[in-house]
Amino acid sequence: MTANISFTGNATADAEIRFTPSGAAVANVTVAVTPREKVGDQWQDGQPAFYRVAVWRDMAENVAESVKRGDRVTVVGKLKPREFEKDGVKRLSLDVEADSVALDLRFRTARAGEKTQRAQGGGFGGQQQAPAQADPWASQSKGIEAPW
Repeated sequence: MTANISFTGNATADAEIRFTPSGAAVANVTVAVTPREKVGDQWQDGQPAFYRVAVWRDMAENVAESVKRGDRVTVVGKLKPREFEKDGVKRLSLDVEADSVALDLRFRTARAGEKTQRAQGGGFGGQQQAPAQADPWASQSKGIEAPW
């Protein structure tokens, strides 16, 4: 059973990357989500949930370079509950295959880097992604002025 899910929480450790035998990148990070509950006129932390998030391919490399312990992130993906047994006790793991991972910019800054370059035939629909273009408005050395 899989279901779509989105949540915001904190990374419990730096994202770690590994590669499958075929060369596909996969990054893993655990995200803790702690709901806030109002008890009377006081707010208290609720029962935390821990989601093991898997991120694949190009996004995996970006997540591995960007998500660090304590970072607040929002994840959108597919929930894949997995049952396992440990020390004779049945347990449930809440695994998520991420479609999107975003840093929460209320708590830290992010710096835009270079766009990911895809190989010929990569990207959506087999189209190659265009290379990042220089910003013509960033430099006045060409004598170009902003239109306003």
